[in-house]
Amino acid sequence: MTGPILVAYATKHGSTMEVADAIATALRDSGHDVELGPASEVHELDGCSGIVLGGALYMGRWHKDAARFLRRHRLALAELPLAVFAIGPKTIVESDVAASRKQLDHALEAAPELTPLAVAIFGGVVDPSKLRFPFKRMAASDARDWDAIGEWGSEIAALFACDGSGVSA
Repeated sequence: MTGPILVAYATKHGSTMEVADAIATALRDSGHDVELGPASEVHELDGCSGIVLGGALYMGRWHKDAARFLRRHRLALAELPLAVFAIGPKTIVESDVAASRKQLDHALEAAPELTPLAVAIFGGVVDPSKLRFPFKRMAASDARDWDAIGEWGSEIAALFACDGSGVSA
């Protein structure tokens, strides 16, 4: 690979950005050149050697900026290694993660020509101080598993190092 891996994220309150930053760190620690930025500010993918796209799940839908990124860049993404993640479930209980995965899979159906190398669901954050009524009455929680996030970042680093056939580039 010659260009950087772009880690693009869609966030409303910042927790997805924090996860994206941890993934970018894992990629850098594995020797990759990485660019990190909001999905809404990415206008072209020229020069990128791979993409990691992440967004939060809100009310059963993937963040609109992540969905727009997918639609806007679908032709370029079909030619690049792609990994996708979402954060959202309030717990990492299997049924919550499965429900969130179903929501993400539904969002990815908008671009059926794309086959991500890896897809992950991570626990989400509820910070009532950043929410409006009635959501600000929700209990605070942070279900992000930083070890799992770092491990996934290392796993996709290895996938990005391969040429798609499982052979190191």
